[in-house]
This record gives sequence, C-alpha cells and structure tokens, in this order.
Amino acid sequence: MTVHDKFLALGTHFGKVYLLDIQGNVTQKFEIASLKLSFTYLCSMFCCPLQMLTNLKLMKYTSVLHEGEGNITNVKWTANLIAWANNVGVKIYDICSKQRITNVLRDNASLRPDMYPCSLCWKDNTTLIIGWGSSVKICVVKERDPTQMRDLPSRYVEIVSAFETEFFISGLAPLADQLVTLYYVKENSEHVEEEFRTRPRLDIIQPLAEGCEEISSDALTVRNFQENQCRDYRLEHSEGESLFYIVSPKDIVVAKERDQDDHIDWLLEKKKYEEALMAAEISFKNIKRHDKIGMAFINHLVERGDYDAAARKCQKVLGKNMDLWENEVYRFKTIGQLKAISQYLPRGDLRLRPAIYEMILHEFLKTDYEGFATLIREWPGELYNNMAIVQAVNEHLKKDPTNSMLLTTLAELYTYDQRYDRALEIYLKLRHKDVYQLIHKHNLFSSIKDKIVLLMDFDKEKAVDMLLDNEDKISMDKVVEELKDRSELLHVYLHKLFKRDHHKGQKYHERQISLYAEFDRPNLLPFLRESMHCPLEKALEICQQRHFVEETVFLLSRMGNCRRALQMIMEELADVDKAIEFAKEQDDRELWEDLISYSIDKPPFITGLLNNIGTHVDPILLIHRIKEGMEIPNLRDSLVKILQDYNLQILLREGCKKILVADSLSLLQRMHRTQKRGVRVDEENICESCHTPILPSDTAQAFGVVVFHCRHMFHKECLPSPGNVRIQYCNICSAKRRGPGSGILEMKK
Repeated sequence: MTVHDKFLALGTHFGKVYLLDIQGNVTQKFEIASLKLSFTYLCSMFCCPLQMLTNLKLMKYTSVLHEGEGNITNVKWTANLIAWANNVGVKIYDICSKQRITNVLRDNASLRPDMYPCSLCWKDNTTLIIGWGSSVKICVVKERDPTQMRDLPSRYVEIVSAFETEFFISGLAPLADQLVTLYYVKENSEHVEEEFRTRPRLDIIQPLAEGCEEISSDALTVRNFQENQCRDYRLEHSEGESLFYIVSPKDIVVAKERDQDDHIDWLLEKKKYEEALMAAEISFKNIKRHDKIGMAFINHLVERGDYDAAARKCQKVLGKNMDLWENEVYRFKTIGQLKAISQYLPRGDLRLRPAIYEMILHEFLKTDYEGFATLIREWPGELYNNMAIVQAVNEHLKKDPTNSMLLTTLAELYTYDQRYDRALEIYLKLRHKDVYQLIHKHNLFSSIKDKIVLLMDFDKEKAVDMLLDNEDKISMDKVVEELKDRSELLHVYLHKLFKRDHHKGQKYHERQISLYAEFDRPNLLPFLRESMHCPLEKALEICQQRHFVEETVFLLSRMGNCRRALQMIMEELADVDKAIEFAKEQDDRELWEDLISYSIDKPPFITGLLNNIGTHVDPILLIHRIKEGMEIPNLRDSLVKILQDYNLQILLREGCKKILVADSLSLLQRMHRTQKRGVRVDEENICESCHTPILPSDTAQAFGVVVFHCRHMFHKECLPSPGNVRIQYCNICSAKRRGPGSGILEMKK
C-alpha cells in the first residue's frame, strides 16, 4: 500500500491494484499481473520512477544508483534525497550532486532482513527516521562546511538520536515532534516453552537523546494476528489528513489523532460526566458532536438519587434557557424534590414565571416553615405575587397564631410590600431584634412616638441610642412625656442624655437628682460633680433625707460650709483618710486646726495625721498638743516617716538649689559670651534716630557710632547726651523697660 494526499493505492497477492479514496471506498481497479504484487511495484507506480529488485535505477537518467547488496526492501523519497534499505543497511542519495552521501549499517545482523524488514520515513526534507528490528535511529542531513569538502560529498548525515524499543518495529510515521510506531509483539507463555504472537501495538513515543518516552499505547485487533510475522505489517500515513494506515494481510486499520470529541466520548463511556462537562467547556470551540453533556450529567445524578448535586449543576448547564429551567422544576416536583432545586433557581435579571416561585413557596409552607422563611429572606420580593403568599401565611396562622417563625416571615412579607406599620407591630410583639433596623431603614420614627415604652422594655440600650441619635425626629420632651410614668426608663434615657451633653437636658437636672437617688446612687455623686445646673439646696435636702453622707459632704463643701462637711466626715464616717484628703483638697489652715482638735483625743486619728500631715502642716503643732502618756498606735513608725519626709524635703531643696546654681552659672556664661561677640556694622544699617545710613559716605573722615546690645544703632551725635558718658541706654528699649540696652559698644574711627 502507498498513500497520496488524495487517494490510496492498494496491491494484493492476486495481482490487482485498487485505488481508494481517503475514506476507503474503491474508486478504480487494475489487473496488473497474475502473480502477487510487491510494495516496490506500487512505489514505482505512484511515488517515484524507480525500478527495484536487486538493483536501484533512476529511470529518468537510466542509471543504476546501487546494486550488489541483496534485495532492496524499502525506498523513501523526499525533495532531492532518496533513501533505500537493503540487506546491509540504509543508503541516502543526493540527486542534485548525484552522490551517495551515507551508508547507515543495520545494528542487529542476527535478524533476517527478509523477516524483519527496515522501516523508513522522512519527517521533513532533511530528517530521516530508520526503524530496523528493535532499534530506531533519527538521522539529519546537513550541509558540509566548504572548507572541509575536499573529495567528500557536499552533504553529510548526523545521527541525532538512537535508542532501542521493547518490541520489533513494523512501521514508523512522524507526528509533530513525536513518533507513531507499529510494533510486532512476541511474548513468552508460562505454560508453553515456545513464544506466541500477540496483537500488534500502535504506540506514540517521544524520542529523547538516548532513549524514548511512551506517550500512549493501543493494541490493534486484526484477523489472524497469531499467524502474522513482522514483515506482514506496514504503517503508512497521510500528511495532509494526519491519518495513519496499518496494513496487515487481511485488514487495513485507519488511525487518527484523538480529538476532544473522542476524549469526551471516552469520559461519557466511563460515566465521568463532570470531567466530560469540564472538557467540553474548555474546548467548546473544537467540539462538533457533544452539545448535551450537561443534561446527560443531570439525568445521571437524578437517576443515582443525588438530587442536590443535580440541582446544583442546573445553574451551569441550563444557564439562561428559561424553558429548560421550567422543565427541570416540574421534573423535580414530580419526583418530590422541589426543595433541592429551590436554592439554585434564577433570581437576578433572568427570572422564571412568578407561578414557578409561588409553587415552590407553597410547597415549603406545607412542610417546612424554616425553609419557607429562608426562601422569603433570600428571594427578592419581585419574584412572586406577595399578596398571594401573605394570604397563605395568614391562613396557616389561623391554625397556629403564636408561631414566631411564621409571624417573623409575615413581617418580612409586609416589609417587602411596604406595609411597615404592620411589620413593626409584629416585630414589637415578638420583641424581634430587627425592629430597630426596620425603623432606621424605612424611617418609621413617626410610627413609634407612642411605642417608646415598648421599645425600651425590649432593649433599653438600643432604644435610648436610637432616640438620642434621632432627636430631630423624636424630641427630647416627647420622650420624657412618654416615659413620665416609668421612672426607671426615664432615668436610663436622661442619664445617657447627660453623658452625651451635660447642658442639653439641664431643665431636667433637678428631676434627675431623685432618679439617681432612687435607681442609680453610684452615679449620683459624679452627676452632682459634673452638673452646672443642679439646684444645690434641693440636692442637699434629698441627700440628707436619704442619709447620703458622701453626697451631703460634697454639697456642703460646694456650698461653702466646709467645716460642717469635715465634721460629718469625722463624726458620721469616722474616716481619717477621707478627712485628711478633704482638708488637702480645701487647703484651708482652719480646717486643719479643726481636724487636729477633733483628732487629739483619738489615737487612730493621730496616727493618720502623723502619717499624712507633714507636707501640709508643721507636725510639731500636732505633737505638742498630744497629751502625755497617751498610747498612739505605731507612733515610732509615724515619727520615723515624719523624719524621712523631712529629710526628703531637705534633699529635694538641696538638689534644686544645686540645679538652680548650675543653670544660673551656665546661663550667665552664655550671656557673657554672647555680649562679647562683635556686631557687624555695614552700609545697610541705619541710625534709629535720624534714619540715615549709620556709616558716612566718606569713611576717611572721623565718625562715631554707638551700638547697644539690643542691636539698635545710633550716630554718637544723635544720642540725647552724647558727651563723654560711657554708660547710656537705648532710647527705644528704655521706653519699654530698663535693661536690654544697659551696656553699649562704642565704635570710633
């Protein structure tokens, strides 16, 4: 057999030649001879004008190219190069130079050349691939350097790759940078000593420098392969169509490169639908047969019972085809799996008919309140008839009126329908956390003016923050009026208002005194300290009624009655530390006298005074007034502390004195250095009195200039008392203070 780009020529043992098209259909038939045809005859008919038996002739020139080395078994011609094989090896002939340029010897001489013929193929016009026995050689024809030619041919052959294969080679063909190899396979049996023949193999290999890598392998099924020899197989190829023809005595097998459709066929056959779908998406431009892989995958998943996966795949497979979507929804309804597909339905710009969504919602409402609520939250309200769903929910609430999930969902439906008042009522009834979000989002402040108590009962903190943040919509006075009968809630509101702004609610400060006293005493004293609008008499009255000593002490001191405040601390609180702290804050000598007088007969008070009085009052005043023989706890430690404090004060004073003296000396030295520096006087300076240049135009004449340390300059004659007085004052600076110009520099020439 030989192959042309447009037809095939096939010769049989009975002397017939058939012409076939690329698909294998017979187009012509020739009776050539009554004996079998060889490959060499077909080659001479359709490939090249050669005669071959034991010699090779180029018919155009009727010249013998080669003879005398046995039968010629294979010939391949490309451009100006002819390659042929005989019993010895492979020769390459250059038609242009009319020279044989190489002889590649066969490697395994033990193999009979008639049983294991040589396979040849040209990969391109300069690359010849030789397969003989189990060895492969890749030869490249190259141009010889003119300086090295001498009597040698202009071209030479370099073997760029040579390697052994596992089986015997029956044919070779190029495939891009790879090789298609047809192998004759013999294997040993475990039960029979003789070798047996298996099916031929068609492999794709990647040639390497010293070996090869197997890319793919296929065993071919041909008739009578058990009886065939290596010489009974041939491999031909069509370069234009990338078709490969495997010729055996009884069959011709056509092979071609697998395309993406073939790959997808294999994946589908193996039920690898997801991989097939991915392959189709990647190579969608090159696919010719497969356009329903996705539906096949969905059907497979449904048949397997994996409804969620099938529904999930609908998004990718069905895409924007709304008809297919509706068909799938009805199919899932038929098999009772609407829940599975519900979360994957289109809900953006492309939508199904409202009836489809309503059908699914009704299904959930019958069997799954939670799933129904989830869909209502996730689906836009425009997908379905809102009123129809509201009516259906109300029907279910008649049977279960306290179902919080249904009520919450109904509130959301009212919100979608912009019936916010109805939604707000339900949220408040349920004490739902979204009530505040609903108010803010839809500006429902006008609807909550009479529901402030309900909001405060639900969540005081959130309610107060919302009311304070929106005073322009609900006034402070309106809130106070609504809360007048709920004092504890009113206190929470006014307390947060005061924390935000001490002056905004000043008209309620008097009322807040009672509220703090009743509900929040810990914050009463901070309130009294920070409020500038609190009536002190009213506050004092309330605190005295409730016996709030600390608050009363603060109010007395603020009203100027510090002695009474100190008396309460000492008599009612009996807390010497607080009494001392109070005296320190007021820094009043009379208070210290009162504190000493009160403490003089109380040893614990005396100890406290001794430990803290040293930095404010002379401890001797206290010590002289202590009665002789009185036992005072920890007296020795207190006296030691007084002495230590005194020593510390002395050390601090001495340290400060040293620092002050050092700083004074340093500053004096710096001033002295500064005043000793020269002062630049040039034509740009002027007299501060006459405002003319300080230097005369003719410097050859005698002149006098007075420069003060303040940098003011005068002509000597411009000063009020020029004379011979050496110490003068700057007229400008002395008007402000005496001193900056107290010293002068006099420059004379």
